[in-house]
Amino acid sequence: MKAKAVFICQSCGTQSPKWMGRCSGCGEWNTFVEEIEPEAGAGAEYSFPVSEPVLYKDIKETRNPRLKVKIEEFNKVIGGGVVLGSLTLIGGEPGIGKSTLLLQVSRDFAVDGEKVLYVSAEESLEQLKLRGDRLGVRDGQLYLLAETSLERILAQAEKIMPGILVLDSVQTVFSGALASSPGTISQVREVANQLFRFSKRNRVSSFLIGHITKEGSLAGPKSLEHMVDVVLLFEGERDHSHRVLRALKNRFGPVSELAIFEMAASGLQAIANPSAFFLKERPAHAAGSSVAATIKGTRPLLVEIQALVSSTLFNANPRRMTVGLDHYRTAMLLAVIEKKLGYGFSGDDIYLNVAGGLAIDEPAADLGTALAVVSCLKNRPLPAVLASFGEVGLSGEIRSVGLALARVKEAASLGFTTVVLPQGNAAGLERESLPGVTLLGAASLKQAIDLVF
Repeated sequence: MKAKAVFICQSCGTQSPKWMGRCSGCGEWNTFVEEIEPEAGAGAEYSFPVSEPVLYKDIKETRNPRLKVKIEEFNKVIGGGVVLGSLTLIGGEPGIGKSTLLLQVSRDFAVDGEKVLYVSAEESLEQLKLRGDRLGVRDGQLYLLAETSLERILAQAEKIMPGILVLDSVQTVFSGALASSPGTISQVREVANQLFRFSKRNRVSSFLIGHITKEGSLAGPKSLEHMVDVVLLFEGERDHSHRVLRALKNRFGPVSELAIFEMAASGLQAIANPSAFFLKERPAHAAGSSVAATIKGTRPLLVEIQALVSSTLFNANPRRMTVGLDHYRTAMLLAVIEKKLGYGFSGDDIYLNVAGGLAIDEPAADLGTALAVVSCLKNRPLPAVLASFGEVGLSGEIRSVGLALARVKEAASLGFTTVVLPQGNAAGLERESLPGVTLLGAASLKQAIDLVF
């Protein structure tokens, strides 16, 4: 079959026989790139052997052994350890710490006796050596390779036959079977497909690093999420020291776990108690500050929500600014406070912030946000030992949320003695043994305000 040219959208993978300014699939502009379709049979040397169907009852039950690293938080996110023969994609913005994290993981595997091949298509061996010295890489079978050709990488992998293979990054590696440039949809799919086959055939646990675009999506690798076994997202703010690792897809475990790391001079340090980390600089006796008990994945997490209400005399349209909270949900919540509690702030600017740079997207933070706003309006600080959680409805009611016991226990472990929560959750916790904790159940937002103030 003769090779032919085709235009492919680099955002969603839509193909077109001619160039188009706007993609009909995703609606993005100027994303079509001309690529050459490979001739039939390209890449066949890595195909699987012919397999035969097997009866369900004849399949023997086997458990995939997992390889664990010394970073326990990393093990939790991927479901208890790395499964043999799995392919994991780690995405994140450039410079966020993906290479640092995987070099630390490679170091731990090498120390435990595993043979590791770390392939860098972006940095030289000298640069990797400098980072490795800073991270404490010393002993073990850790092989480094600076290469961009997929065929050469697979040849070296066949020769060394490692237990762990790291490819940094998938957008800079290219296959000679395709005429398109590195980083295009075709190249990214081909690289991932060949590595997937190599991993499954030889039971090698492989990691791919992918970069996030400015729109917040995986460039290129977004089209191959269905091909990999695990998709991890490494995110954080550049002006904050903490990083969050969470799972978007996991064929071998839950996708609700997350881990929080702090970037230090010696590398990424796992934070065992993230609630204490984010509350350690909370100001005492400050109006407009409240502590909300939220859930990240399956882990309870206490965060500080700050509110600032400032009158404006020269702006006909007062500002409503939020950082770390959903802007539209916050606008709805402010309307409920104004309507149901009788507060008038139509001429005030309102700023809301989740301290520490975290993003909270669950409705259980509604009550904590409302308490922070009312505290600033009254200019009265909330008790330092008070935490809250609950979803606020449009009628001003406080609705029950999940994992109430875990939230209360997390608050109690950090010294909070009073918890304001939905009345439905309070009734369900009456039989639980919670010494030293006072539960204040509230059916409405007005009742919660009366209990607190």
